[in-house]
Amino acid sequence: MTSTLRLRRTALAVAAAAVLPFALTACSDSGNDGAAGSSADRSAAASAPAQSDAAAASTTPDGPFGPACSGVPKDGAGSFDGMAKDPVATAASNNPALSTLVAAVKKAGLVDTLNNAKDITVFAPTNDAFAKIPKADLDKVLADKAMLTKILTYHVVGERLTPKQLGNGSFDTLEKSKITTRGSGETYEVNESSDVVCGDVKTANANVYIVDTVLMPK
Repeated sequence: MTSTLRLRRTALAVAAAAVLPFALTACSDSGNDGAAGSSADRSAAASAPAQSDAAAASTTPDGPFGPACSGVPKDGAGSFDGMAKDPVATAASNNPALSTLVAAVKKAGLVDTLNNAKDITVFAPTNDAFAKIPKADLDKVLADKAMLTKILTYHVVGERLTPKQLGNGSFDTLEKSKITTRGSGETYEVNESSDVVCGDVKTANANVYIVDTVLMPK
């Protein structure tokens, strides 16, 4: 009886010795998995803001944007590089799509005012934008210097505006009233009536946003 009891105790001890290393290994592996998972979670959390910032940056235009930009000359004084070297009225005079605006600026006597201003934004209507106005009305405006000056200065804001600022903005114009802007990416509108067709064009003293409709002060 005593001999049988001793044999059973010996067998139990051997079995325990055999099982223990596997149990310890399993516990150790489980702990490592938890640590690895925690580390991975921390890494993912840390990278998330960076990815979010990169995505946000990718939606902001870098340089001139919009469908009408393709019509800007590739080189010379009327190109983007050429316009960047000249003050805004001079730069606009080298862009064929802005010839009506340039003629209006000259009639109003605003060439020097615009060229000598510092850090402004000009919302520049295209020739097609002026063509939307009935000829009789346009001729009347061009003949009235005070009215013409009021309309043209309404297109000018006294600071350089970035595309980001146009997302949902309200800005004082040189005409002394406000314009509103909204949009994102490469799509922006002014006063809910005029679309930016070529934006963020740099000149020596201004940021220019070419628009498809003439803005009218209230």
